[in-house]
Amino acid sequence: MIAFVFPGQGSQQVGMGSLLADNFPECQETFEQADSALGISLSSLCFEGPAERLMLTEYTQPALVAVAVAVARALTARGVKPALLAGHSLGEYSAHVEAGTLSFADVLRTVRNRGRYMQEAVPVGAGAMAAVMGLDEPKVVQACAEAAEGQVVSPANLNAPGQIVIAGDREAVERAGERARALGARRVVALAVSAPFHCALMRPVEERLAPELRSLVVSDPVVPVVANLDAELKCDAASSIAALVGQVTAPVRWEQVVRRLASEGVDTYVEVGPGSVLGGLIRRIHRGARVLSVSDPESVAGAESMLAG
Repeated sequence: MIAFVFPGQGSQQVGMGSLLADNFPECQETFEQADSALGISLSSLCFEGPAERLMLTEYTQPALVAVAVAVARALTARGVKPALLAGHSLGEYSAHVEAGTLSFADVLRTVRNRGRYMQEAVPVGAGAMAAVMGLDEPKVVQACAEAAEGQVVSPANLNAPGQIVIAGDREAVERAGERARALGARRVVALAVSAPFHCALMRPVEERLAPELRSLVVSDPVVPVVANLDAELKCDAASSIAALVGQVTAPVRWEQVVRRLASEGVDTYVEVGPGSVLGGLIRRIHRGARVLSVSDPESVAGAESMLAG
């Protein structure tokens, strides 16, 4: 059984999608639709940069969705079709485009706003995120609780066994990192991010984004999406939107998402979009699974020869 999984912020790179647009008409059309929906040349930003602009969250988010949707369309046009879908953080929006829950144009406009709201919610430098390696969830929760001192710090991404990202106020994240080391963490690595995602500091984002999401035309997903919020299958429009609203301030439960996909019978994961971060995490969670990362014509052809039919 095949699942498509869609990457989140951090996988972007200048040049992404260019070869797809050159080689596949459905991909070229996808980027033309993206440019039209946003009223800017998102395609040239993906293909040519500049990197500094592509790294701005309000452009990064729609750019990644556009590339992921282009890859998904190239795959499905060649007979590679998923039984289940999931995405990491922002990637959940790409999954809902593939599922038919939301229109591509609506998602592009929504995630552009989502990115802008995230950047505006916390002054640059006031928040932080850090990856805690080699410590289980209860001890990471303990480290955060003991380090908070009235500030915000909490698990933000439960990515894989022994890899949990924390987020919150910069000083609290630093204190929690020190506490995590004292509790046995192997390493704590500060992440280069523009805002502290998936924590209580994102509450203003949720308040601004929720009415926008609830105002969109929504359909029941034609392929179930396993949500970051609770690792449950979303098979109707209302619960799909509720999960997208809830994930703004809640941790991304990626390890649980992959375990849920596996329990449903998934044995083949296709990472749809730039990078191979999710593939690495999935290999740690679901040992023995087949994992393909697809982002260019060559990997599309490889997936087609292996999985189409």
